[in-house]
Amino acid sequence: MAQEKFIVEVEPAKPAQNGKPSMGAVYRSLFAKDGFPPPIPGLDSCWDIFRLSVEKYPNNRMLGRREIVDGKPGKYVWMSYKEVYDIVIKVGNSIRSCGVDEGDKCGIYGANCPEWIMSMEACNAHGLYCVPLYDTLGAGAVEFIINHAEVKIAFVEEKKLPELLKTFPNAAKYLKTVVSFGNVTPQQKEEVEKCGVALYSWDEFLQLGSEKQFDLPVKKKEDICTIMYTSGTTGDPKGVLISNNSIVTLIAGVQRLLGSVNESLTVDDVYLSYLPLAHIFDRVIEECFINHGASIGFWRGDVKLLTEDIGELKPTIFCAVPRVLDRIYSGLQQKISSGGLLKSTLFNLAYAYKHHNLKKGRKHFEASPLSDKVVFSKVKEGLGGKVRLILSGAAPLAAHVEAFLRVVACCHVLQGYGLTETCAGTFVSLPNQYDMLGTVGPPVPNVDVCLESVPEMAYDALSSTPRGEVCVRGDTLFSGYYKREDLTKEVMIDGWFHTGDIGEWQPNGSLKIIDRKKNIFKLSQGEYVAVENLENIYGNNPVIDSIWIYGNSFESFLVAVLNPNQRAVEQWAQHNGVSGDFDSLCENPKVKEYILGELTKAGKEKKLKGFEFIKAVHLDPQPFDMERELLTPTFKKKRPQLLKYYKDVIDNMYKTK
Repeated sequence: MAQEKFIVEVEPAKPAQNGKPSMGAVYRSLFAKDGFPPPIPGLDSCWDIFRLSVEKYPNNRMLGRREIVDGKPGKYVWMSYKEVYDIVIKVGNSIRSCGVDEGDKCGIYGANCPEWIMSMEACNAHGLYCVPLYDTLGAGAVEFIINHAEVKIAFVEEKKLPELLKTFPNAAKYLKTVVSFGNVTPQQKEEVEKCGVALYSWDEFLQLGSEKQFDLPVKKKEDICTIMYTSGTTGDPKGVLISNNSIVTLIAGVQRLLGSVNESLTVDDVYLSYLPLAHIFDRVIEECFINHGASIGFWRGDVKLLTEDIGELKPTIFCAVPRVLDRIYSGLQQKISSGGLLKSTLFNLAYAYKHHNLKKGRKHFEASPLSDKVVFSKVKEGLGGKVRLILSGAAPLAAHVEAFLRVVACCHVLQGYGLTETCAGTFVSLPNQYDMLGTVGPPVPNVDVCLESVPEMAYDALSSTPRGEVCVRGDTLFSGYYKREDLTKEVMIDGWFHTGDIGEWQPNGSLKIIDRKKNIFKLSQGEYVAVENLENIYGNNPVIDSIWIYGNSFESFLVAVLNPNQRAVEQWAQHNGVSGDFDSLCENPKVKEYILGELTKAGKEKKLKGFEFIKAVHLDPQPFDMERELLTPTFKKKRPQLLKYYKDVIDNMYKTK
């Protein structure tokens, strides 16, 4: 690779040998050319992150929520770092008084709120594994996680309590104490007590350990602080073990990165907490804010009211998944088109001028200060007026949306990439680098990265434009999958984590994600879909011979191409007065509607999540075959070839849906 501007080579490429694929050169961030950032003194665990900030910034605003006055939302009301600390100590004493000890597992279930963070910090204080319980991983996921992780105590949002109670009596094998973030009813108490489980409201629970004082255990870097469950291809979620070291190493890297581009976090920064804390992306961002004594305000839990919460909180850093930014983009486009000819002409002229200057390499605040003041200031005000940095993660952001926001948002718009297994941020684009549009930028300065050739997909890590599976090495990596050493060995090879994503190095040292090696993907809202599992569920229907499901990271729903069973389709057509031969039946909208209905029925029976339902189908009367290179000799689906073959069909399904 020529002209590596933002990465440095630390190891040369290795051609294929002993049956192993070839590996490209090993690169790291230019900001780590003299070595990775050293550990931050005194920061050995997640508890240290919080404890040191309480010592440094006791009176700083830490956690805020909107006050509700006469049923209407008011201003944000804040708790200081010291006030939060005092409650965390009480929560910790109460947890320990329930017989929960160091190394035990504590579940947290519900939307982001101050109590979520306080429960998490109590886990950090006492060396417990914090285990987020996350219901969008599929029906029965909460029960599965409780039993798989052997969760002893769980904190739960009041409105999620009925959902948690459905896991009993099965979950009662391990789960002995449940704490509601709000209130509990006498009926709910009675219901769980039958299973030998104690149920407390938040206020009751805080009183439990009021007369007791438990010593805090010594925490080590290698200790596990959280088990985060993510989708597995078999349908069962996988428990990703994340150590204190992974998180404190990431924080040191983020600090080096932001400092290198003059965007360091400060005590004055304000963050809106609305992305799920159950995901690593939001968890590590909030840890970074806590580390700097900054402020975290929580949304009200309703996406329709999100912009209102933004307006009241006035965040300085705004993190989002592409789905949220797509909504902002659509809303702005609507306002522009309905603003009349004069306004839209003015907007388009200002847009074209600033966009031209950005492409020429001007910094965003120099590209067109007049346009920012006169035309784009309303967009900035819509985001609270103080946002200096928008970070998109969890799924790819469409290039046209990214370009638009870079022009109109009057702040840096960056795109990142990472996995739960890499402790979130592994790549992030850099401010004022327009040529990084559509990429995830260079690596963060605490990991090494290389590409490994994938011959079966014709990706060559040694070609002039290196392409291959993205492999990551460094201290931010996870410590393995809980109770699944077999799965850990599949992805951790010679110290390298194999992401399953295909990347392409760009001339400036940024990375573009271009494909996926593994049969698991994300939709635009950041949800993982285990495609093989869904194909097994839907494929059980006698009206289907074979099914291939596809999801696009720029779309929010799934589509499918399937081979219907000829006899079943012809019988249905006969009973329903639909005429034609098999080929024409496969094109008939009524037949498609019938099969889609069958799929929906199967999805409901299996209690699939909304994003796992198929929204459009194409019926191919010709079975998937080896002649068209759609199947391997062992009849496994060749997914890249299926996508290539049915590309026009897929595009059409997304366009017309």
